[in-house]
Amino acid sequence: MCGIVGYIGHREAYPIIIEGLKRLEYRGYDSAGIALFDGTDLKVSKTKGKVADLENISEKEITKTGNVGIGHTRWATHGVPNDVNSHPHTSNSGDLVIIHNGIIENYESLKQELIARGYTFKSDTDTEVLINLIEDVKKQEDVKLGKAVQIALNQVIGAYAITVFDKNKPEEIVVARLGSPLAVGIGEDEFFIASDASPFIEYTKDAIYLEDEEMAIIRFHKGIKIRKIKDDSLVDPYIQKLQLNLEEIEKGGYDHFMLKEIHEQPKAITDTYRGRLLRDQAIIKMAGVEDNMKKFLNANRIIIVACGTSWHAGLVAEYIFEDLARIPVEVEYASEFRYRNPVIREDDVLIAISQSGETADTLAAIKLAKSKGAFVFGVCNVVGSSIARETDAGAYTHAGPEIGVASTKAFTTQITVLTLMALRLSRAKGTITSSEYRRHLLELEMIPGKVEKALESDAHIRYIADIYKDASNCLYLGRGYNFPVALEGALKLKEISYIHAEGYPAAEMKHGPIALIDENMPIVVIATKKGHYEKVVSNIQEIKSRKGKIIGIVTEGDEQVKELADHVIEVPETLESLSPLLTTIPLQLLSYYIAVMLDKNVDQPRNLAKSVTVE
Repeated sequence: MCGIVGYIGHREAYPIIIEGLKRLEYRGYDSAGIALFDGTDLKVSKTKGKVADLENISEKEITKTGNVGIGHTRWATHGVPNDVNSHPHTSNSGDLVIIHNGIIENYESLKQELIARGYTFKSDTDTEVLINLIEDVKKQEDVKLGKAVQIALNQVIGAYAITVFDKNKPEEIVVARLGSPLAVGIGEDEFFIASDASPFIEYTKDAIYLEDEEMAIIRFHKGIKIRKIKDDSLVDPYIQKLQLNLEEIEKGGYDHFMLKEIHEQPKAITDTYRGRLLRDQAIIKMAGVEDNMKKFLNANRIIIVACGTSWHAGLVAEYIFEDLARIPVEVEYASEFRYRNPVIREDDVLIAISQSGETADTLAAIKLAKSKGAFVFGVCNVVGSSIARETDAGAYTHAGPEIGVASTKAFTTQITVLTLMALRLSRAKGTITSSEYRRHLLELEMIPGKVEKALESDAHIRYIADIYKDASNCLYLGRGYNFPVALEGALKLKEISYIHAEGYPAAEMKHGPIALIDENMPIVVIATKKGHYEKVVSNIQEIKSRKGKIIGIVTEGDEQVKELADHVIEVPETLESLSPLLTTIPLQLLSYYIAVMLDKNVDQPRNLAKSVTVE
């Protein structure tokens, strides 16, 4: 959500910032802007629309020279998407400029105070209030920029990642964060600033990730100083070596990142269990679980908190943990959990799931659970992310960068990690036999190959997509382990094609959704041989008698559903507990091809952001 890019050094800043903004487009945005210092003055160019639009107007509006600059992609919060509300924002004097991710909740009261002191405002944003507050503090207190930023931030309520520049101090940039991610790349006599490392990965592998309530003063030729915003104490910077590679954030010959990431799932799942699943020895090795085994084994219950696709992975995990390890599980939307005064005990284990590791509601749920004494375990993809740092222990999914806003490989790798955890705990508790345990390890090891097989239905799925691309509504049905997959399939269709879709437990169809069924309604039914197969077949017959159009996701060789359904998509056979790793594949492809045929922006769907870092 929003994207920050900054540079100070010996190179031309403009191409670095523009390319960096393009790499952050996956975060979701509605406008873009850039500010450059050309050695004499600030040059600001900004517009509603895409980075390509910014490039076009920058050609006419600014001189693209200078070694210092900041850029931004905005996802609107305060103020509608337009040119004026776009970032960067300058102070009334024109000396200071800022870009900002997050929300300043008390901006209105601050704005009224500033208006009373003679300040005027061009935009409707909270960000313009913040830069003028910083300017006011700088004047009133007669302090340098860094100190003014610190004093101002102690007056605001909300979340932020900011980058501030003073044209009268062109060798310096000030950055700070609370609740929104911010990374500083350390090069040879140069510094890069970004919401994540992707904008500067080809220039340096060294990065500092600011913690909450930290600020940094970055001085060309002099280095970086990090301080606590609250008490001004110095912080020793921890420089991380980045594992990210440039080729991982490029399309690699695919038309869209989403399609690339769908096809990366066999490798991503393998990378997720690599070094953890030792089938020949019948061992699962997960340090975060092993080191805290007593916490899990003595848990009163497991609470899973997540949002969106990660919440669906949590629902699958609920079945797995309860079925195999016999531990009670509750799955909560993080956004609801944090506000409903939940009952949390010291013998509870909270598992927080997030692809980005920066989801604001999930982070808030973590802090709430920790304050109540619960043990908190994180499952995320991004190394060094906020959730990885805030939790007591955790496991990375190792899916690699996921650029497409609609999650695909994040979902399957999250399920893989959670399955490994459930199997390890079930073995420790003795709730699964040795033969069943070994069978699960064997089947899990075979899943990447079976996902490859499922991907071979690509052309057939494209054919089905062409038939149903003009549907107005779609229903997804599943039972047991595949009910969450039905929810996830419906979400994917909604996210990227904007077709209304709903997922339901198949048995709930008779309790309302059946009223929607007619000859124009496509219904996707997950009907694999494992689990409640006969009951799902009965549901299909009920749909067919009402003339519904059925797309069946079936086990290879299934003949019964094939006779009833209008179309079937086959997936290889596996254990019921592992079937979501296969049944989700055709649903991802179906959504993708429908969206492409409708000429939608698959990787950057409207109104959505990859990482929701504000409420």
